[in-house]
Amino acid sequence: MRAALCKTLTGPDDIVIEDIAEPVAGTGEAVIRVHAAALNFLDTLSVRGKYQFKPPMPFSPAGEFAGVVESVGPGAKYVTVGDRVFGTAGHGAAREKMAVKTESLIKIPDTVSDDIAAGVTVTYGTGLHGLKDRGALKAGENVVILGASGGAGLAAVELAKLMGARVIACASTAEKLAICTDHGADALINYSSGDLKEDIRAATGGKGADVVYDCVGDKYAEPAIRAMNWGGRYLVIGFAAGQIPKIPLNLLLLKSSSLVGVFWGAHVTRDPVANRANLEQLIGWVAEGKLKPHIHKIFPLAQTADAIRELDRRASAGKVIIKP
Repeated sequence: MRAALCKTLTGPDDIVIEDIAEPVAGTGEAVIRVHAAALNFLDTLSVRGKYQFKPPMPFSPAGEFAGVVESVGPGAKYVTVGDRVFGTAGHGAAREKMAVKTESLIKIPDTVSDDIAAGVTVTYGTGLHGLKDRGALKAGENVVILGASGGAGLAAVELAKLMGARVIACASTAEKLAICTDHGADALINYSSGDLKEDIRAATGGKGADVVYDCVGDKYAEPAIRAMNWGGRYLVIGFAAGQIPKIPLNLLLLKSSSLVGVFWGAHVTRDPVANRANLEQLIGWVAEGKLKPHIHKIFPLAQTADAIRELDRRASAGKVIIKP
């Protein structure tokens, strides 16, 4: 079978497409024929050895996938041969087949395509865990989303809106902000110009943000924290803009606010029952049309390197999909 392989930690330029042995389902595993794999920002880091978890070499990028169960190993549960499923394995989905633990697999409703299902797990899983489990978001609250046009940001826009919040989307171009409007944002802030702190205060009628969902970090973090409401919750999702910010802790004291880490990947393994419930809820909302994941672009397996470069350029709005 064919696979996109990262054999050196030198970035997407050195990803190769090779034939490798087909996987065999071990205990508690299923072999999935991958119909669609989804990339995330972490893939731009992992192919350079800069992500906190380093897969053994060589590895295939793309952690999310959707496909069909071809075989199951001893002790497998939740799925049977022929089921359409989606899930995540951290890495390894940019190939024609993969063996994964069945506890990570969720069945896909008939009305949801493989391309859409492939991109639900990480971004929407993080969003629901962040906003509901970690951020305790309430209907009517003001949510500011930094990096709102990316895969993680757009998922948060949709979820916050579905949960009854007022959504303020922040992105770097008018084109990206237009996509946020299409996905339910109530107000828009272009943080490539203007004063982010003052713009957030203006967009919230002077109250400040009740929840900040920060996908980008860097220079945008501190002004957003300064613009939080009393008792606000600042959700740390990632650092797509580059630098990890250093926060003056007195800002949290003055607003009685909270700085909250959202480590969805660890949540998956520490509380798999809660994570499964969240994913089943999410795919149900997609099937009902309450969530509409946005696909930026679809690449064939042979162009996996180009797909990662698309994320490198910050050129994507929504999910980048690879089709083995």
